[in-house]
Amino acid sequence: MKTSKLLLAALIGASLALSACATVKGAGKDIQSVGQAGEDAIDGK
Repeated sequence: MKTSKLLLAALIGASLALSACATVKGAGKDIQSVGQAGEDAIDGK
């Protein structure tokens, strides 16, 4: 019983970590696209 609770907690923690990682990666792409749009506007593209 104790082992299954520990395993469940580990799985929940891993899934939260993976979803947070995907969120940070997506935010990084958004920031990069905003920066590129700013560069394009400055360059007159």
